[in-house]
Amino acid sequence: MPNEPTTVVRSATPSGAELAVLTFDHGPLNLFDQAMFDSLTANVAALAADPPRAVLLRAEGKVNSAGVDVHVFQGLTPQQGADLWRTLFTQIIAPIEALPCPVVFAAHGLTLTAAFEIALACDVILAGPRAKFGLVETVVGLTPSMGGPQRLAERAGSGRARELVMTGDLYDAATMAEWGVVNAVHDDVESAARALAARLADGPTKAHAATRQIIAAWRSGGVGHADDVTPEVSGALFATEDLRGAVASFLENGPGKATYRGR
Repeated sequence: MPNEPTTVVRSATPSGAELAVLTFDHGPLNLFDQAMFDSLTANVAALAADPPRAVLLRAEGKVNSAGVDVHVFQGLTPQQGADLWRTLFTQIIAPIEALPCPVVFAAHGLTLTAAFEIALACDVILAGPRAKFGLVETVVGLTPSMGGPQRLAERAGSGRARELVMTGDLYDAATMAEWGVVNAVHDDVESAARALAARLADGPTKAHAATRQIIAAWRSGGVGHADDVTPEVSGALFATEDLRGAVASFLENGPGKATYRGR
């Protein structure tokens, strides 16, 4: 039986927090064909149904992904195309962004089209020095439609987003870091990403989820909308064990001594 295109392995950090690692492993190119999309959809749904304390997305092989298998697009009508993008938004992008925990993406190699758009839906993108990124849909007369252009514009500005999408060029990790798309470049990106994901898993999960909610409000409605939702979102944290325990620990032992349980 062939391996599943994506897998999720859950493990505990040294402090006991649950970290989930979602891995792309679908042939030498990690192409997004229907089997890959179906497998990823199922695993993202499972993470949403039973969230860990943090998630790391990574890939096996020389590349993160060489993009989408073009057979997925062959013969689609305009309505079928719209349905495809709507499905990918609702079953992959939106659920990743709605997870109540931090999500880290590790790019060690080539990261194209769907994989890059998925990375842009994550909280933090770390890259290896040899990683390259591209939204190259122009080669088949498409524009990226899993949220890549708008999320790239959020990180790098609309001018950079138009440049990257319209040229279809590849951009190295250093350039992406300079533009603010990649958070950091590491020689050993695998170790760095796992360490960061574990660190975030060990932190105040409910507070991280609140941060995601506040930033999501800003993305959808600007600073004013984010200001409107912040009092309730942040106020709810005062009912959590994390905040109560951390405040007590701070007062008794000083900063940095709290243990978080995500409750």
